[in-house]
Amino acid sequence: MKVNRVLETSLYAQDLNAAELFYTRVLGLEVYSRVEGRHVFFRCGSAMLLVFNPDKTEQEEDWHGCRGRGHVAWAMSSHDLDAWRQWLRAAGVPIYSEVSWPNGGHSLYFRDPADNSLELATLPTWGMAEDA
Repeated sequence: MKVNRVLETSLYAQDLNAAELFYTRVLGLEVYSRVEGRHVFFRCGSAMLLVFNPDKTEQEEDWHGCRGRGHVAWAMSSHDLDAWRQWLRAAGVPIYSEVSWPNGGHSLYFRDPADNSLELATLPTWGMAEDA
């Protein structure tokens, strides 16, 4: 028995409206569910990104009661590296770091409105082959 993929990941943001605007407009994610003041959930391919307001979830439960900055990396095609770089800049999203990894992978690092660290990375970053 073993797990086979990440199903969901969570980030935390007090301003859920800003989070929703950022993730839909900048990254093109689709809102799946929203509870005013508590959370906004996004579909991301076959996985989910959950953004919780820690002011609410810290008070009501243990499993999502967290606070602080987080990190998420999304896969991108190597062919789309320049296009993503240009898209982020055009959207007014500063790229705070770009890394060319020794194994041939590339990463772009930027932040969401809640100061979470976000990454767009090519599959060779983790030794995975890209589809031709």
